Amino acid sequence: MPIRVVVVGLGLMGRAHLRAYQDDPAYDVAGIVTRSAPPPDLADLPHWTDLDQALLDAAPDLVSICTYTDTHVDYALKSIAAGADVFVEKPLATTATEAARVIDAARAAGRKLVIGHILQHHAHWQRFVHDAREMGGPFVFRISLNQPSEGDLWRKHQALMQTTSPILDAGVHYVDIMCQITDAAPVEVRGMGLRLADHLPDGMYNYSHIQITFADGSVGWHEAGWGPMFSDIAKYARDVVGPNGAVSLEDGGVLTRRSAALDAGGARLSPDQVTLMPPIDHAAMCAAQAAFLARAITEDFDLSAHQRSVLMALRICIAADESIRCGAPVRL
Repeated sequence: MPIRVVVVGLGLMGRAHLRAYQDDPAYDVAGIVTRSAPPPDLADLPHWTDLDQALLDAAPDLVSICTYTDTHVDYALKSIAAGADVFVEKPLATTATEAARVIDAARAAGRKLVIGHILQHHAHWQRFVHDAREMGGPFVFRISLNQPSEGDLWRKHQALMQTTSPILDAGVHYVDIMCQITDAAPVEVRGMGLRLADHLPDGMYNYSHIQITFADGSVGWHEAGWGPMFSDIAKYARDVVGPNGAVSLEDGGVLTRRSAALDAGGARLSPDQVTLMPPIDHAAMCAAQAAFLARAITEDFDLSAHQRSVLMALRICIAADESIRCGAPVRL
């Protein structure tokens, strides 16, 4: 039997996940929940403005929560209590305590809980993780995503920043990548941030830079910024360096491995190894995540490792936000 799913929220990610469910025969979309009327192309789907009523009327197998972060915990706990498995877009919560509360509730109820760390299902990033681990540490992580957003995307970013900073919304992805590579616990986090735009809440920033020290000696930085003031030149850095060389990932699936080995004369023994991987668009990423979610439910996956990695990345990013606000490093 298909998994009957109710999708809550129809922003950028809500629409993307809805399309993935509609295209996957493992799912049957039981309806959508939005505060306003659905767009005309979705008018044939059952629609509610209240999650409680949707849970009562549809009795879904799965609730896919794609709303703003400050609603995630409440919606997830309600869905779990109603007997549904849950998908929640990242970040899971605004505090590590609340995130752990949702994870514990799902475990106690025997429900599946998957969080939208989509890079865990992205073939390019997983090859990047594999090759970096194979290279060996300790590591230097250099990862950035500065989005020169404008128009509708900039309006969406401004709406997100009413409650959630770039480091919490986007940073959890890339900090999670660092944690997947090193396996070591984080020790200290430093952060700095700056507000580069008007119309943001007091204390909010649209540029952030964090530095992380890990127990194995690895260090890393991540930079996240949103807005029309950013250049395309500053958009991406995806690079891991270790004693034995470096692994880099460029946009479009170009993976480069550089060996640090030298010959007797001090010259490099081998040229860079370049791997060209097939392109993966956002729809394909969402489809891969939907496929994993369906298998997790139907094949009864143990999701504890996934949930631990999500919680660790969130703890680091929350510590970075605290460091930005207090102006001092945070020990973990």
